[in-house]
Amino acid sequence: MRKIIGYLLSPLFYAAFGVLIVIFHPIQWLCLKLGGYRAHKWSVDMLNAGLVSCNYLLFNRVQFIDNKQLPTGKPIVFVANHQSMYDIPPLIFFLRRFHGKFISKLELANAGIPSISFNLKHGGAANIDRKDPKQSIAEILKLAQHMHNQKWSAFIFPEGTRTKTGQMKAFSVGGIATLLKKNPDALVVPIAIKGSYKMVQWGMFPLRPFTPMSWEVLAPIEKGDLLLDEIVLAAENAIRAKVEA
Repeated sequence: MRKIIGYLLSPLFYAAFGVLIVIFHPIQWLCLKLGGYRAHKWSVDMLNAGLVSCNYLLFNRVQFIDNKQLPTGKPIVFVANHQSMYDIPPLIFFLRRFHGKFISKLELANAGIPSISFNLKHGGAANIDRKDPKQSIAEILKLAQHMHNQKWSAFIFPEGTRTKTGQMKAFSVGGIATLLKKNPDALVVPIAIKGSYKMVQWGMFPLRPFTPMSWEVLAPIEKGDLLLDEIVLAAENAIRAKVEA
């Protein structure tokens, strides 16, 4: 029965999602040209508020557990597990005060997807070519420099790919190391994402309705004298304790 309902509701979800990204594409362009970074960021935040709301067309529950103790005006590396493409809008919207930027695939920035590709190109993301290590490192270093200069933050999915089962993969150190090289005093904050993989457990169609999903911002990792790989492992273990409990 749930799958049948998914067949009925998924077109509504995709229609709303599609309308939003098409409408906000020219809005983003105008905001960027007329108001610069701040206006463009506002348009991206509002777009993602709408994309989060699309989940309710599937009767999916979005629970975002924030950490209000985190300081603003300081670079933060948000480290999260990755379950689906729908992980991203809640991160952008609910943590908008941190000016978080993503490390994304270059193909996505060049794909011509309304709003999404435009934001990746003009919003400060690091768009990396995984087949070109030099280009990838240069892009991440550019983001790291912006974090240092502008007090931006970054979102990174160190698993490198999405899980299809909810079981986490081991975290890679590379991207986090590059960001922290330019920002040694940045906080490393784990985010545990649960349930969003179930939304696409049948593939892109139908989407699974009546799915509870949660995002929980955990306490920063106490870096102290920890080595970099120990910091990443501590973040991984903190997330794993929430996701696989």
